[in-house]
Amino acid sequence: MAKYLISFPSAAMLVTGDELLAAGRDAHAVIEEAKAAGVYVFAGGINESVAPVLVAADGAFAEGGYPWAPPLNGGFTVLELPTRDDAIAWAARIAQACRCEQELREFQFDPQS
Repeated sequence: MAKYLISFPSAAMLVTGDELLAAGRDAHAVIEEAKAAGVYVFAGGINESVAPVLVAADGAFAEGGYPWAPPLNGGFTVLELPTRDDAIAWAARIAQACRCEQELREFQFDPQS
């Protein structure tokens, strides 16, 4: 089975107020369903109140991420699923719960990890 990253950037979620609370409730319900189905690996979101740190091989670091890259933020879910079609179906469930489209990516298997 492959692991799939299902994610969205913060700017994609355009809901506020009571609808935001409902989206959170619905998203947590889908995560509970994934856990019950045995496909859940992990989920969460980037803490946008903590700035990233760019760390060099020698241990030197600087506040901020790559200056040329778009910011990494939003929510992430990793599920382990038998097929891409299954991953698309779960991504659709998460999209409905979160009220925004989800990006789906497959992790490449690394036998050394």
